[in-house]
Amino acid sequence: MLRRPATRSVVMLSFQDAQILDVAGPMQLLSAVNDLRPDAPPAYRLRLLAEKPGPVRTTCGLSLVADGPYRELLALGKGDLDTLIIAGGQGSRVARHDTALIAALKHGARIARRVVSICTGAFLLAEIGALKGRRATTHWASIDALQDAAPGAAIDRDAIFVRDGKFWSSAGVTAGMDLTLALIAADQGDEAALTIARWHVMYMIRPGGQSQFSARLDAAGRRGSRFADLLAWMGEHLTDDLSVPALAARARLSERSFVRHFKAEIGETPAKYVAALRLEAARAQLSAQSISVDQVAGRCGYGTAEAMRRAFQKSLKISPGAYRDRFTTAQEALSS
Repeated sequence: MLRRPATRSVVMLSFQDAQILDVAGPMQLLSAVNDLRPDAPPAYRLRLLAEKPGPVRTTCGLSLVADGPYRELLALGKGDLDTLIIAGGQGSRVARHDTALIAALKHGARIARRVVSICTGAFLLAEIGALKGRRATTHWASIDALQDAAPGAAIDRDAIFVRDGKFWSSAGVTAGMDLTLALIAADQGDEAALTIARWHVMYMIRPGGQSQFSARLDAAGRRGSRFADLLAWMGEHLTDDLSVPALAARARLSERSFVRHFKAEIGETPAKYVAALRLEAARAQLSAQSISVDQVAGRCGYGTAEAMRRAFQKSLKISPGAYRDRFTTAQEALSS
């Protein structure tokens, strides 16, 4: 059942050249919760604030319409604001120097029950010192820059979203929607979050610690790499011996040299890359095929279902069977 607490006040802070999905994605999902309770007070009261009321340009060229200026936040006190969200996007670089925005963000972060950054919105939290001593994340392309901007923070380089106390942060673009589903689950319960995910044809629900990367897409993007052919071969031969000795021999390098060059060029060890390939393939087969978990484990190179279960629990915090059930439930809901 959908929980029915008092209406929660949510303020989204945006700026010129924000990423449109960083704003519209979370706001759409939160507003959809209100649609689940047409005969009750809304679950969320949403407002978009910017430098001034009216059009706010986004990076795609479309404009959103702000309800009011940043200074509206300054009039709010404890208990007036449930959730404060700061968008990301190319404009965040300039927005970090907007004194009105920073003043509003500082005040809002003090009084809000929960503070959320989407994508490079984390840089504005870094600007006010909110990330010091905290875990956080952002878009993969901005991880190093965020670590420089927030040297006292523990930046998670690969998570979709991170929660540390009342502060939440997400990776780029659609990851903000994954984070929002987690907010909805915390506020309204898992059933409500799953319903919203189904209606928006989203995965139900990507764990925050899941990787931002697709190993297969990453390999496809490395055509100029000395390991390009090897990466492509690995993806097509998951049941083969993909140990360091075997891969080093195929690459015609010593094991030590292979591991060193692979990690320098790919960014992770061969073992971690193989684990990512197998996990990605298993997820695809579990969601798209009706073969047994044992068969999926065999096809993806795990050897046993138990080995695959351990890999799923370690990376996704869910069992292969539960992972498949989520997709089955979603498909049944969408076809009904």
